[in-house]
Amino acid sequence: MQGKTGKTTLLSIIIPVYNERDTWRELLGRVTSVAICGFDKQIVLVDDGSSDGTREQLKSFEQEISGERGENCYKVVYHDVNRGKGAALRTGFAAADGDVVIIQDADLEYDPNDYPRLLEEITSDRAEVVYGSRFYNGRPDTIYPANYLANRFLTFLSNLTTGLKLTDMETCYKAFRREVLQQVKLEQDRFGFEPEITAKVARLKVRLVEVPIRYVGRTHDQGKKIGWRDGLKAMWCIVKYALS
Repeated sequence: MQGKTGKTTLLSIIIPVYNERDTWRELLGRVTSVAICGFDKQIVLVDDGSSDGTREQLKSFEQEISGERGENCYKVVYHDVNRGKGAALRTGFAAADGDVVIIQDADLEYDPNDYPRLLEEITSDRAEVVYGSRFYNGRPDTIYPANYLANRFLTFLSNLTTGLKLTDMETCYKAFRREVLQQVKLEQDRFGFEPEITAKVARLKVRLVEVPIRYVGRTHDQGKKIGWRDGLKAMWCIVKYALS
């Protein structure tokens, strides 16, 4: 994808990081190794008040890349306290310089090799917003049935209020043209971000499409942070943004 001047387009990849000392570095390697024709990559890491050593690792990483002129450019931003994924994403969006912005979790559930599939919908001018659906082709074997049912239920409720026909509203992989994000004011600090951004983007009447992606789920013992309280909050957010 090229801008109006014919230059390569900048893709900002926003990675909220909270207590991911064992995964963020491997994930970063996967992100940097993905070749995306026509795009330069800006990687924005937002430490959301980690307390397990992740913050110190990121500080060391900043020293490693200081003055480095490579294929990728980086920004590392820190929250003094844990504020939640939504708050970390707002910080990341504010720091991003890209023409296109994509969200990436710091664990290993999502595969950055799916980036070209999401971006193709934007570069071909078929969409301004793209969601990567884990359930586009049915339930993957790598997600637990209870999590699958909860996600489908929340997506169903969201669709009722937005008029969209999504299969996976709660997905991490969301890609946006920069100008779309600039029209949306976000307020949810935790996982309520997902129904909030979906409702607010739906009101803009922009073209939103889904594409299938790969997914390998993890358990709470392995570090998964979303829980049943977040599901209740998501339902509250669906109602809130349907009425506001």
